[in-house]
Amino acid sequence: MDTTVQSWERRELGSFFHTFSDLASLREDGPAIVEKGDGAYIFDTAGKRYFEGNSGLWNMTLGFSETRLAEVAARQYAQFPGYHTFFGRNSKPTIALAERMLELAPVPMSRVFFTNSGSDANESVIKLLWMMWAAEGQPRRRKLLTRKNAYHGATVMASALTGKDYVRAFGLPNAEIVTLDCPHSWRFALPGESDEDYSARLAARLEQQIVAEGPETIAGMFAEPVMGAGGVIVPPDGYFRMIQPVLQRYGIPLVADEVICGFGRTGHLWGAQAVGLRPDIIVASKSMSAGYFPMGAVMLSADMDKRATAACELWEEFPHGYTTGGHPVGCAISLEAIRIITEEGILDNIRKVGPVFQAGLRTLAEHPMVGEARGLGLMGALEMVADKKTKTAYAGEYRVGDRIAKAARDLGFIIRPLGASVVLAPPFIATLDQIGQLLDVLKRILDDVHADVCRRCA
Repeated sequence: MDTTVQSWERRELGSFFHTFSDLASLREDGPAIVEKGDGAYIFDTAGKRYFEGNSGLWNMTLGFSETRLAEVAARQYAQFPGYHTFFGRNSKPTIALAERMLELAPVPMSRVFFTNSGSDANESVIKLLWMMWAAEGQPRRRKLLTRKNAYHGATVMASALTGKDYVRAFGLPNAEIVTLDCPHSWRFALPGESDEDYSARLAARLEQQIVAEGPETIAGMFAEPVMGAGGVIVPPDGYFRMIQPVLQRYGIPLVADEVICGFGRTGHLWGAQAVGLRPDIIVASKSMSAGYFPMGAVMLSADMDKRATAACELWEEFPHGYTTGGHPVGCAISLEAIRIITEEGILDNIRKVGPVFQAGLRTLAEHPMVGEARGLGLMGALEMVADKKTKTAYAGEYRVGDRIAKAARDLGFIIRPLGASVVLAPPFIATLDQIGQLLDVLKRILDDVHADVCRRCA
């Protein structure tokens, strides 16, 4: 069998149906076939090394060669390779992981159940909320509050919660989704409006929308502490402090989607701690297993646990679950990943390199094509604009984000394009030297792309 690089690319294009990929760019540039990893780096089939500036999809937080996770997986596979949590059955690693997550929760939580991903976890919460409200005699409470630019997953209702235009491809969102304002003060605050004033305005608009929809129809609100796939949007000062009393006034549970932020990404163990959020339900995934196994989790407060349990008793069970939810190997890996993050200096490293990363991004905000640099911890974004004063975005035909990402890839750095923005989320193990190299390369690329765009505009 031909194993040349060109052969792998031909085989890939002839057999694999790509998800979330720019098909025009794929036809133009071809796929990237990754063969191995070492620390924060990945290597393609031609042997070229790349610094993974997005930790895969936010998830490979301990890099690509953490032998301790591989060793834990091998031991668990040898001892007990797989099982389920249906019919009252369980395994030791699953119980131990649930206990550890409750110990580390940002606010008191009561119980945990496991899923295969963040999408599955959000989908599970929706079903649990609908079941709970119906059992409490309020079956009309089915509407779900989300926010423009949010991302909550790829399953049907999680996609409906996702406040991105592309969900219209599936005929979503549906009538049970209520989309709120995006808490992006740089883009949407009024001239002269402070962060506190902007937060107060969004809280007032939230209450207006709840009243207009009818509080008796709303099941819950989903919110990422910091919006990840929406462009690393950090909420303005006071945002969660102001919206939470509104939700409490109308008895609306708040679900913190910690899929991206959880387990260190913001420089805190939980994003909720970084932004002053006190959720009723927490959803976790990604860094939970450092990407070494598909894992997701739902954590319930004591009140949610009590109410959900009462609802389940009407049916004699929670009629929902996943064959591999709470998989013993995944739970063993997650236990070790969380131990490494919390006990082996990884969280300290994020707190050391994160401020340098953020300061470097803020310096790049002075570049003539950068409208805003934003972020927290080891997540950040640069939003490109054609006019800094008016914040006018570049026309789509310029494909600014794609061009920056492609130029970075040519130089051995993986970053993510997002429209006219680029998103960065380095692994938690990134060093100061690696962060410095990433920022230096970005500056060079911004200069080159800006000069080329200016020539095309002339």
